[in-house]
Amino acid sequence: MLSSYDPSFDPVLSRRRCLETGALGFAALAVKCLLASEAKAAEDVDGSHDLRVRPGHFRGRAKSVIMLLQGGGPSQMDLFDPKPELTKHSGKVHTEKVEMFQPGSEPNRLLASPWGFRRYGRCGMDFSDAVPNLGTVADDLCMIRSMQSEHNNHTEALVMITSGKIFPGRPTLGSWVSYGLGTENQNLPAYVVLRDPKGYPGTGSTLWQNGWLPAIYRGTEFSSEGPPVLNLHSSQKLPDGARALDRDFLAKLNAAHRRNYPRESLLEARVRNYELAARMQLEAVDVLNLSSETASTRTLYGLDDPQTESFGTRCLMARRLVESGVRFVQVFPPVAHSWDSHKDSKKEIAAIARQTDLPAAGLIRDLKNRGLLDETIVLWTGEFGRLPVSQNGKGRDHNRNAFTVLLAGGGFRAGMIYGATNDVGYRAVENPVSVPDLFATILHQMGLDHDELTYTHHGREETLTDSPVSNARVVYDVLT
Repeated sequence: MLSSYDPSFDPVLSRRRCLETGALGFAALAVKCLLASEAKAAEDVDGSHDLRVRPGHFRGRAKSVIMLLQGGGPSQMDLFDPKPELTKHSGKVHTEKVEMFQPGSEPNRLLASPWGFRRYGRCGMDFSDAVPNLGTVADDLCMIRSMQSEHNNHTEALVMITSGKIFPGRPTLGSWVSYGLGTENQNLPAYVVLRDPKGYPGTGSTLWQNGWLPAIYRGTEFSSEGPPVLNLHSSQKLPDGARALDRDFLAKLNAAHRRNYPRESLLEARVRNYELAARMQLEAVDVLNLSSETASTRTLYGLDDPQTESFGTRCLMARRLVESGVRFVQVFPPVAHSWDSHKDSKKEIAAIARQTDLPAAGLIRDLKNRGLLDETIVLWTGEFGRLPVSQNGKGRDHNRNAFTVLLAGGGFRAGMIYGATNDVGYRAVENPVSVPDLFATILHQMGLDHDELTYTHHGREETLTDSPVSNARVVYDVLT
């Protein structure tokens, strides 16, 4: 009970005063954090985020990235990493315990590769008979044999090879690059996705999402069949002049709304986005018109062969996009045949390699011929590798402990083999490279410091590599 009257005492507490004094003031801190998030969201709506060219943290070697995402888990010991000991001891029980993804698999019986290997180029890089065309550009490739992932399931591993962690909901590599650098062509998206028009990859659009970065940095799908820009044309035929009348009427409504609500930033942002979309649609149709390409270029990408035409078209579109100033292009293989090889490594690898090997090599050769390879990073990668032991007698199960990636251009050391796996190819034992390491190195070549490229999300400074949690590092040994 108060002994005397206190003028500062107010028996009716306001909600703000209650939050400030209750629970030691932590409730007020939470509210301020939420208000800051709302302010940040409002800032994004105001259009402070855009695709204008931005300088990196330092001068980078590369201007753009083409990611050839070979989903399914390409087998390292059947494509790029020959293992004589695996051949020598095929059929014997492997003494090291291996992680089997699918229950019921035959445990630990070694399986020799059904493919022969040759050395290609002046560098003497090994490629199997499944991918002879990639072998012809060996002297332009940096081969990392010691890659590691963190999950044996396709979904989690694909999310990791695109976003740096196995948890969905984070921005992908293409989104971070677009956020950091913008794009050199304001009439095209910074980040373009070229998937098989016959269907989505197993993990869907999660593989090109913007996460909690502003939506402008999300990957934009273009089609390699029919009109390249989705939803550009009306599903129903309109009378002549109807579309122009619609646009004029909408412009008048927008102008009236601007006069009545001059401080309404949401409408202004939407108008700018629609105007940008219109410019993108017009230029994209021209950029992705392949009719102007020569017969020799079309042959280089396999456009005259029904088996390579689909993937080859997407690879050629990727070259035209980076040539036109697009920052990041993500290319997917055919959905009907992924690199998964559980039943029969020989047949399953042959099917997908037949469709992708020649176009991928053609892309690298074409970029080099046009003087674009020095400033373009080409990344050929799956989400994990395969086990050295047998599954179903002829197939192989998933393996997160070792896989191989190929890199070309953008200042990566050409003709180099980096890292090594053990004698049967089960795990990386020399110079292991994590996915965050790979991403930190790619960002470095783009002129971006992976620790300095940040975005505030829920009060935390987020990065692509989530360093120092991941201990990500730039792998300078693979750079010139």
